[in-house]
Parts: sequence; structure tokens; C-alpha cells
Amino acid sequence: MTTPSISTKHHVPAEISRSWLLLSAREEDRFDKARASRSDQLILDLEDGVDPSHKDSARASVLKWFSDGNDAWVRINVHGTSFWEDDIELLRGNEGLSGVMLAKVERPEEVTETFERLGGKTPVIPLIESALGIEAAVAIAQAKGVFRLAFGSGDYRRDTGTSATALAMAYPRSRLTVASAIAGLTGPIDGPTVSKSHPILREQSETAVSLGLTGKLCLDTNQLPVINETFSPPASDVGWARDFLNEFNERGRVVRDGSDLPRLHRAERIDGLARAFGIEPV
Repeated sequence: MTTPSISTKHHVPAEISRSWLLLSAREEDRFDKARASRSDQLILDLEDGVDPSHKDSARASVLKWFSDGNDAWVRINVHGTSFWEDDIELLRGNEGLSGVMLAKVERPEEVTETFERLGGKTPVIPLIESALGIEAAVAIAQAKGVFRLAFGSGDYRRDTGTSATALAMAYPRSRLTVASAIAGLTGPIDGPTVSKSHPILREQSETAVSLGLTGKLCLDTNQLPVINETFSPPASDVGWARDFLNEFNERGRVVRDGSDLPRLHRAERIDGLARAFGIEPV
């Protein structure tokens, strides 16, 4: 299999980002290293990654890092809790805040209120982690302020009692993909793979890609190269896309049959992603 050539650090817009590195906001000594890693986006975690007794100090660490000119996404606490109120109060209007990931979303109103309380400009990624959230995914995806959807696979398994197999995870993943398509969003962000095995990570990532997911949460920087490669167009697809677009343009962009427009859409999408990710056919 041909391996695409991917630069070690290429700026990727959040709309199409593949790897989302989740780091506890208590680990201030790792912020800079995480920012310099191969992750497309960094999320500083104020929710499950921080014990309730350390929430205030974790927020202070995030604000200090932002004040030094850095930026990141922040996973904030569950809507309606006092922790959520404090997160909103301290993060509102901060120039370092790229956006927020809202934990355990089950209703569209939770996203809308978060978006509005943050000033109506900060993008929100609802993290859907329960049976109720999955069933409300279409409404959540269409809520005001939604940027992309994300799958909290671990909490979903705990809530439903399902396993981590591809079959068991196919329904919630597909549900999020369909909801994203209905709302006109980029495909959802998959939950993290806990295993440190790269073959397992690759297998789970390939399954997610096959179901229409376009990114993945990550807890370990060692996983980033595999995630970025798996969620990128293969080099062979990039070559096909460029060849098709060149041929289509050379014939004056004339549509010859019913397959041309679907192929054009696919080719333009692959070419756009390849340019954004810094991939060239080899």
C-alpha cells in the first residue's frame, strides 16, 4: 500500500481537522509540547480529566497559557452545572479560545445556551455520550452554534452496556454521520482508542472512516501519525482526483454522462483535503 507524504506539522482548519488531542488542563507542563505535536487541534480538558477539587486551578492554568498568546479548544463541563457556569464565566471573550467541546450533550438547547452565553461567536462541538444523546443527534446537529459533532464512545458504552466492537459501535457512529449530513456539517469526530496498539488503532480508525467519520479524539501523541494518515485521502486517491480534474478541465468541464458530476464532487473533495493536509501523490 502506498503511503501518502504528510508534513510533520501542517496547519489544518478545524472544519476538516482529523486529530483532536485531548489533554487534562491540570497538565500545564505539557501544554507547549502538545501544541507542537502533530495534532490538528488541541483540546484542554476541564471536565472528566480534572477532579472537582482542582477545577479552579485547572481553569487558571488555561487562562495563563492563553494570556501568553496561545490558543486551543477547551472541553467544558456539563451544561447547567456550577462547573459549566464557572467555565462560561471565565472563558467568555477570551482570544485564546478557539472553541468549546461541550460534554454529555443530550438536548439541542444545551448547545444553543452555551453558544449564546459565550457571546454568540464561539463554535461549539457537542460531545454526544449517551443513548438519549444519540437519539437526539439530528436535533442537536441543527442547534444554533454547532460546529461539528463528536462521539463520546466510552460513556456511551457505559450507558448502554454495549461492547467496543465495530458492530456494536456501528449504529451510534452512523447516527452521528447521518445527523451531520442533514445539518450540513463536516463528518463527526470519533471517540478515542484507549489501546496503545497501533494495529488496533488503525483498524478502529479505518472502521470509523468507512462509516463517514472524519476525525478522532486522541489521548496519546504517539497515536497522532496513525490517525492523521488513516483520516487522510490515500495517495492513490489523490492521484486519481488530480488526473480526473485535469482531464475534466481540459475538455471544457463538459458533462458527458450521469457519473461525471458525482465523480467531480468526489475529486474536488479529495483534492481539497489533500491540499489542506499537505499530501502529494507518490
